[in-house]
Amino acid sequence: MPEDNKLLIDISEHIVTITFNRPEKLNALDPDSYHLLAQTLYKLQHDNELRVAVIQANGKHFTAGLELDKWAPIFAAGKMPELAENEIDPYGLQGERLTKPVIMATQGICYTSGLELLLNADIRIATADARYAQLEVQRGIYPCGGGTIRLPEAIGWGNAQRYLLTGDEFSAEQALQWGLIQEIVDVDKLHQRARELATKIVKAAPLGVQAALKSSKVSRYQDQQTAIADVFKDMPSVMTSEDAREGVTSFLERREAVFTGK
Repeated sequence: MPEDNKLLIDISEHIVTITFNRPEKLNALDPDSYHLLAQTLYKLQHDNELRVAVIQANGKHFTAGLELDKWAPIFAAGKMPELAENEIDPYGLQGERLTKPVIMATQGICYTSGLELLLNADIRIATADARYAQLEVQRGIYPCGGGTIRLPEAIGWGNAQRYLLTGDEFSAEQALQWGLIQEIVDVDKLHQRARELATKIVKAAPLGVQAALKSSKVSRYQDQQTAIADVFKDMPSVMTSEDAREGVTSFLERREAVFTGK
């Protein structure tokens, strides 16, 4: 993957941590960083040693959104950026979908594409000062990264339209009440808490985690009947895995299981 100090990538203990690192630009995402993010998510999906990703940001704010002047020519063509074979769309709108979980930790402002990235994450935590907005209508455009589709699903139709159609902010406390985020965390513990949650996932059986997430996504993006059918189609390979045997053995031996993803 190319180097880009605007986006820091750390891989350790089966976790890939992706850190937005342009605090002086309010962590605005440019096209090059988008592609690096897409390549990192592809690596997460296809590297058997990786089990979960954390997306976080340095500085006071998570992100102000996209660096619009650099994205304008792309959007003017009426399409998302072209993805290479080694990339997965961070917004989950095209191509391959992740079956490994993504945890996202936000602080300060999380606007436009940042909120849409949050909507495509699986576990979401935030600081009390976090605030969110799909403010595209205030800029003469409208959300194109999934906000119009996923925000109504996440917080309810009326709540979503209240903010999609005005571009107003909503708070971390509102997001928590709606279920958009799962925890509010002290600012000095935000990244630590994201790591703790990632470590809990790492300790769980990887094949089970991936099968559970895949089933949830099939139900979300296709329909419940397909998800129900897939449960029993996918179950045998998980039940006959080494990890399934380890799960039973560790239970009988009253010890913590050690899963290998096999």
